[in-house]
Amino acid sequence: MLAPGDGRPLLQIGLFADIHGNAEAFDACLAAAREAGVERLVFLGDIVGYGPDPAQALDRVAELAQGGAVVVQGNHDEAVAADTCAMSSTARRAIDWTREQLGPAQREFLRALPLTHAEDGRLYVHASAREPAAWTYVHDRADADKSLAATDAFVTFCGHTHVPALFHALTGRPASHFHPQPGKTVPLSKLRRHVVVLGAVGQPRDRNPRACWGLYDTAERTIAMRREPYDIEATVRKINAAGLPEWLGERLFHGR
Repeated sequence: MLAPGDGRPLLQIGLFADIHGNAEAFDACLAAAREAGVERLVFLGDIVGYGPDPAQALDRVAELAQGGAVVVQGNHDEAVAADTCAMSSTARRAIDWTREQLGPAQREFLRALPLTHAEDGRLYVHASAREPAAWTYVHDRADADKSLAATDAFVTFCGHTHVPALFHALTGRPASHFHPQPGKTVPLSKLRRHVVVLGAVGQPRDRNPRACWGLYDTAERTIAMRREPYDIEATVRKINAAGLPEWLGERLFHGR
């Protein structure tokens, strides 16, 4: 499930954003990626925050990073590592609780993560390519235009919104917006540049409660948003047992 390492070109890349300490959702997505024959893993930030298993999720990502996976920093990762949080009261409670669950080495791993990673015409970032540290959302075409203007990458992969979306644009033209359907393979035109916003593994907000991850074929230049069922009730029980805000569990049932 990692890069072949023997000179063969990469074919399948698994993209995971906004795990948010949801071990059940993460395990379901990783299992699906293995079954799909993914050869490289990319984690687009927010490994922790909101969910009840931050240490488990973080240790798994760190292990995969040692094997060659790409990992970039998200705003919740930064907030936990830097001991600061300019977020809603619910998010702040989860950040404070998460920080207490992690040791110094785990927090240092989060602190040291890069904001971006570029390879072979692909840019990986948690938020927008425009000022990644500002944690700007790519919600609409105007946001996508700003992100596209900040890089010459063929495709930018990001997360942060928890809602899957595709944007594409010809040079000098405004971006168009496309709503990807779960499991449908979408070609990325060579004549355009693209922003692919991954939905969330651990806290989807597009009214679909199934965990979301992306499968990118580098040879065919196609992307598919995959959705995986997982044991939401088990995650919610752990959220409640930890004393985290109940809303963090309730929303998982509704994907919002």
